[in-house]
Amino acid sequence: MKSRLLAVFVIAAALLCARTASAQNQPPADPGDLRVEAGVAPGVPVPDPRPGDAFADPKVAELQRSASDVQRQLGELAGQVQLAQENLNDAAAKLQHATAERQAAEAVVAAQQAEVDQLSREAFTSMIRPSKLSAFIAAGNNKDLLDGASMVEFIRAQQDTRLGAALERHRKAVDAEQAASGVEKQAADRRADLDKRTSDATNRADAVSAELRGPITAANDAVVAQQKTQQELNAKTAANWKDYTDRLAAAGITPPSAAALRDPARLPAGLTALGLIGGVAEAIRDGQRLLVLPRETIAAVTAAVGALGKPYVPHSGGEGPVAYSCDGLVRSVFTGAGLPQPGSAGDQLAVGRPVDLAVAQPGDLVFLGPARYGVQSVGIVLDGRTMLVSDARTAGVVVSAIPSGDTVVGVSRPSLGARQAVAVPQRGNGELTWRCGGVEMPARQGSAAGAWGGYPNGLIPVAALCPIGVGSHVLRCDAAQSFYAMSQAYGGTFGSLICVTDSYRTFGAQVDLYRRKPSLAAIPGTSNHGWGLAVDLCGGAESFGSSQYRWLIANAGRFGWINPGWARAGGGREEPWHWEFTG
Repeated sequence: MKSRLLAVFVIAAALLCARTASAQNQPPADPGDLRVEAGVAPGVPVPDPRPGDAFADPKVAELQRSASDVQRQLGELAGQVQLAQENLNDAAAKLQHATAERQAAEAVVAAQQAEVDQLSREAFTSMIRPSKLSAFIAAGNNKDLLDGASMVEFIRAQQDTRLGAALERHRKAVDAEQAASGVEKQAADRRADLDKRTSDATNRADAVSAELRGPITAANDAVVAQQKTQQELNAKTAANWKDYTDRLAAAGITPPSAAALRDPARLPAGLTALGLIGGVAEAIRDGQRLLVLPRETIAAVTAAVGALGKPYVPHSGGEGPVAYSCDGLVRSVFTGAGLPQPGSAGDQLAVGRPVDLAVAQPGDLVFLGPARYGVQSVGIVLDGRTMLVSDARTAGVVVSAIPSGDTVVGVSRPSLGARQAVAVPQRGNGELTWRCGGVEMPARQGSAAGAWGGYPNGLIPVAALCPIGVGSHVLRCDAAQSFYAMSQAYGGTFGSLICVTDSYRTFGAQVDLYRRKPSLAAIPGTSNHGWGLAVDLCGGAESFGSSQYRWLIANAGRFGWINPGWARAGGGREEPWHWEFTG
């Protein structure tokens, strides 16, 4: 009976696994059957490790801290459940093997018993019992008597040995099966206990999510208010800059070249030096002093003002025109205006002609630290108090205050040209990597980049993301641009753009998904969808064996996209539809 129950269990488990494996390659039937992904690889800490000052708003930072506790608990439980399931599977396999061995031993015992029964029947039928007396009666001489007696003893010994060995094997097999059954029960009990704890933790996560709805709404409102204030400031800055260039034109002043303003002792007619450092001048018209900047500087600042409100993008290469990093913005607008700049903020400071912050003029570059972080950001001076910068925390090109104290590590004036590179501050050992005002977390090999900007996973303002050209789907801007290019190449082969079912996933959507499918969904706040760095695909790409999937495997890497190892066939969480941007 026990063997039959075990067989039923094994068959049922096999059918369940077969259905699961088949379902993994199928697109969602409806929004209630969303495909999900593991979010982070096993063993990766799930809470956001960035310090509070890396966030754009203290409320947002506090919100992240509130979510971290439940994320950590759920992450630990997920690992324990996975291990418990592996132990249960191993125990069940050993029990199945022990049961098979017990059944085999029973068959051997039965065969030996049948042999004894057959010999007994034959002896009874012929009325001859294999004994020393029958051997004596049948013997024709002494030799036959001895041979017959020996044969009887031999047959009896052989039967006793074989039957005894079979019975001993059966006894050991029964003991092993009972031991394996005990281990399997312990493993099942452990899994059941963890399931209960996971259920309790899920309920807590749901409760925390409910508690966080108010703070999340407040944080979103704060973000919207901050963006509105920023937009107003951006608009005011753009109007002020236009007013400045209009006043130059109304005064009949044609901005001279940077080369013409480098020597304060030899300026064009009608201009006077502004201090002892060149690169700027002034003119007097109708009793009013007008600042005169080089035409290249004016062109660069005008281009930067035009980029206000564009999204921020981390890492190198953020040179627009869709999105910018801080040093990418500087390089783009100044190089485009005829004053070439290197790629990184550190290199820009190293070759820049220095000026004091006290005499900085519009179009000068202000470099930020503190020194222990190295040269981590660069902004374009607008006046004595403000700068224009692509900022990680606010995730956009904004106008912000020039910081005070040791945060400023240098100022340069691009219109003075370049100098021989000098040493600049470097990040200290053990310090976090700060870039453009935010902490930049190191990317794990073979996975999406993870935390970026000043907002938690799933709470990134839509204004900081970019469309990918498919429906309303959005991603981080560099990922969006790369995906669009990949989709165009894909369309050249298959005649249509890549089909997408999911892209950026809000924190609220992650919580809802985890509440409904805790064993499959990523822990809220850890999904790479929540960083705007992952997509789920359809249209054939959701199946391992399809030509669309094979095309992506062969080509997606050159666009910076991967189907991560855990999502590939045999990777543990097989999801051919899930692709991540690694840059």
